[in-house]
Amino acid sequence: MITRNVETLDSLMNDKGITAHRLYDMEEGQIIHLQLDAWCHLTPHTTPVNVVFYILEGEPTIEIGDERKPCPAGTLVESPKDIIHCIYNYTESPVRVLIMKLPRP
Repeated sequence: MITRNVETLDSLMNDKGITAHRLYDMEEGQIIHLQLDAWCHLTPHTTPVNVVFYILEGEPTIEIGDERKPCPAGTLVESPKDIIHCIYNYTESPVRVLIMKLPRP
């Protein structure tokens, strides 16, 4: 059995209130744990693979293409490859999201 805990992993990114930890990184996919502090957001970008966001905590606003909407904890959001996407935290509370890239870019 292989186990990992986000609390013991090295950060991939720790800039301007955003922290990322790679939980899983295999040829078939990547899983990243992302935390956005209050009023933080990722830079809008595209990926060459499909991306799935699963909201663990908080209520981020997710942007996929020209759609943007708040998504509470428990929501799964699909983002097709090559479409601009972004996660915004327009709240006073931290947001935690699992990001799954399928397959690994």
